[in-house]
Amino acid sequence: MNSQSVKHISECFVNPHHVSEESQQPLYLAPSDLVMLSVHYIQKGLLFAKPPEAMDRRHKAEFVNSLLDRLKHSLSLALVHFYPLAGRLATKKEENPPLYLVYVDCSNSPGARFIYATLDASVSNILSPTDVPLVVQSFFDHDRAVNHHGHTASLLTVQVTELVDGIFIGLSMNHCLGDGTSFWHFFNTWSELFQAITQGVHDNTIVPGISRPPVLKRWFPDGHGPIISLPYTNPDEFIGRFEAPELRERMFHFSSESIAKLKAKANSESNATKISSFQSLSALLWRSITRARRLPSNQSTRCGLAANTRARLDPPLSGDYFGNSIHPIISEAVAAGELLQQGLWWAAWKLHEAVVKLDDREIRGFLDAWLQSPTVCLIDQFFDPYMVMMGSSPRFNMYGIEFGMGKAVALRSGCANKFGGNVSSYEGRESGSIDLGVCLPPDAMSALECDEEFMEFASVPQYY
Repeated sequence: MNSQSVKHISECFVNPHHVSEESQQPLYLAPSDLVMLSVHYIQKGLLFAKPPEAMDRRHKAEFVNSLLDRLKHSLSLALVHFYPLAGRLATKKEENPPLYLVYVDCSNSPGARFIYATLDASVSNILSPTDVPLVVQSFFDHDRAVNHHGHTASLLTVQVTELVDGIFIGLSMNHCLGDGTSFWHFFNTWSELFQAITQGVHDNTIVPGISRPPVLKRWFPDGHGPIISLPYTNPDEFIGRFEAPELRERMFHFSSESIAKLKAKANSESNATKISSFQSLSALLWRSITRARRLPSNQSTRCGLAANTRARLDPPLSGDYFGNSIHPIISEAVAAGELLQQGLWWAAWKLHEAVVKLDDREIRGFLDAWLQSPTVCLIDQFFDPYMVMMGSSPRFNMYGIEFGMGKAVALRSGCANKFGGNVSSYEGRESGSIDLGVCLPPDAMSALECDEEFMEFASVPQYY
């Protein structure tokens, strides 16, 4: 099975159900959005098992056609509330005074892209292999595209891939428009509207209200915005082409009991109560991956966590702020030998200290420095071969998303923003559990699979 096995059957563009007055105005990007111009799109999706009626050959076409129609209609309703996703990026350049302004143009776009594809494979073909099969990468649009491509490519693409006994719904969203919080906010809202039209609780001619309207107005530090000029004259000056080295990607499962045991171990070793479950889990990954890499004892290594900064600002941003409000929390660099010699608690406490340190003052200090000298993040410069980076979050509501096929069987992501030592954290299917998608070079992954400390807490996900 390879990526060529996926066949695109049809595609179209979906526009908001109706055009709002606000969507006719430019949406100016904030500093945390602009820094994303050269990183990849966010690519996450859910795998559903087909209901029994869809397995009957007589009703298969009817089921798929009905599903696609309802997905498109509910998407058009969701885009009314999240209209920037139907737009395109645009750049305004001037020489005197110098200006290089990237913004979202919602009035000159064909809309969000919608693809229907098929793959002659079963759900078990996707979930049974030890490693995530490469074909999963072709369940998403914008393969290896960076966000700047949103000038000509859609800012959002939905790809519905029909398997023999399942449906994969993959979203590819431009990271300049929002972070993981924003991505899953949109995904959940789309699901909410899909269920509303399926249950026939609203008139198709109107747009129903939603439980969590997004806050689209961009937040800028005091005295700045909404127009922020970048110090460039041409995109070639800041657009990189990152190509990941050979990697294996595996899913590991941590039950709620395993996580509780890990947290208790970290806190008891340190005679503390402040170390969180996720800090304990991240410390385990940091130590285990460092050991699997077989680093020299004097090689420095760090661990990073992607932090949502909405609640850390003073005053805080709304939890429904739609945009980028994230900041990497990076531990202090420590020698690999010391990291492994000390206990789990030591690594967890290093992460705890870094988390506590990230407050309103530090966030604003970073933004002030960026505004003095704006830069665009390049993946290859951010990539540290000795680092472990914990991305995404198990706090996102992923398995509450439904599209008339019951609870999803599993979650998967595309190839975007992956490098050795990249770990994606997901809500587990069972309450309180966590699934981790770990990317490592083949030799390091083989060593991790044999790591006693790691495998004491990790297990292979059971999807059925």
